[in-house]
Amino acid sequence: MTGMRRAWLLVLLLAGLAGSISCRSEPDAKEALKVTDVVTGWLDKGIVDGQNKLVPTISLKIRNGADRSLSYLQINAVFRIVGDTEELGSKVIWATHGEAMDPGASLGPFNLSSDLGYSSPAARTQMLQHSMFKDAQVELFVKQGSGQWARLGAYRIDRQLFAK
Repeated sequence: MTGMRRAWLLVLLLAGLAGSISCRSEPDAKEALKVTDVVTGWLDKGIVDGQNKLVPTISLKIRNGADRSLSYLQINAVFRIVGDTEELGSKVIWATHGEAMDPGASLGPFNLSSDLGYSSPAARTQMLQHSMFKDAQVELFVKQGSGQWARLGAYRIDRQLFAK
């Protein structure tokens, strides 16, 4: 075989290998994942430094709406006061590690809370009704493997109280 034939054979072999790898690649998590069973509210963290403490929280499930498996998924919940750009807190979790999330499969519920919130000597239910209480929201992001974070959606935190 001449050097030129070997080079072409190598090019064809690599092109075929690249095609087979791309056919098996995972779908885009941002497009494939569906957020379901969302419940938001304020988690009672008990008494901290002599005051009642409430933090925003979200509970959710995710469903793989693609026709192929997904893996290495992280979920990031970023909490903010409505209308404020400063972050109130965030929580990152692994939804999957190395295991695959099959097509149509659901995972969760995942419970994600901020470490920051409101503290007051007032009763917890009165805190939610106080005139100075400001509502919060949460933005959800997904990261697949070593990829970039992609936004899944935003949800307003309901003024309801959750026990520990």
